[in-house]
Amino acid sequence: MKLVRFGEAGAERPGLIDAEGKVRDLSGVIPDVAGAALTSAGLKRIRDHDPASLPLAPEGARLGACVGGVRNFIGVGLNFADHAAETGLRVPREPILFNKAPNCIVGPEDDVILPKTHEKVDWEVEIAFVIGDRAQNVAEEDALSHIAGVCVCNDVTERHFQTERSGQWTKGKGCPTFGPLGPWLVTLDEAGDLDNLDMWLDLNGRRMQNGSTSTMIFRIPYLLSYISSFMTLDPGDVVTTGTPPGVGMAMDPPVFLKPGDVMRLGVQGLGEQSQTVVGYRPDDGRASAYRTGFDIAR
Repeated sequence: MKLVRFGEAGAERPGLIDAEGKVRDLSGVIPDVAGAALTSAGLKRIRDHDPASLPLAPEGARLGACVGGVRNFIGVGLNFADHAAETGLRVPREPILFNKAPNCIVGPEDDVILPKTHEKVDWEVEIAFVIGDRAQNVAEEDALSHIAGVCVCNDVTERHFQTERSGQWTKGKGCPTFGPLGPWLVTLDEAGDLDNLDMWLDLNGRRMQNGSTSTMIFRIPYLLSYISSFMTLDPGDVVTTGTPPGVGMAMDPPVFLKPGDVMRLGVQGLGEQSQTVVGYRPDDGRASAYRTGFDIAR
């Protein structure tokens, strides 16, 4: 299945993509693509409905982030061997983990807003996985059974905040609009070979990133097992798994985002995103309108 959320920011409705590529409204089946709806039982409930029996979403409706109610948004750093090489850093012995603020999540076509004091804002096409069944101390061989699906993520990053302001990477990772997700949450039966998916990102029509999940250092089952040994992952939590080479900071000279830039990115079989970069503006409510999901049944 390809699950989506459509409608205005903060008021998205759940949906799925039917065989003809049209969005069907799931709001009569589940309250949101979030929480309990993403468990094994929740996904079975969705599958039990014939998509043709569901009403069509309004033509041209905005797509929001493909998952709502995210409580934990975890990133994995330097997880592609060729990206580690371009940065001149050693391959990590264990996964490098950081947090992205859940309220930085936006839709796949929403603007990316530069922070007020930005200096070096960069792009990172990634594949993210979304937790289905609760995960705590999960064995690697059982990990995939705890994943609801995977999606495209742009792990937008302010490098000056991340590496030059001291402390943790989190400073450069969670600014408002720095977490576009979607367009679809693709269940594993339709996602293809997670270890061999092409990934790419264009900036203003120029190919910047061109890689594959085949160069991942730590694969998705290992990552879920590893992370769940330190914390409990709940339904709807998101883990974004690292980026292939071609980021702006590694270019000579470095290239960073500026107002008017357009990023287009995608992962094989998981769809495409496109964001326009805009200059700083006070919070217009879009990022804060992202539903935190504390009212959604788990």
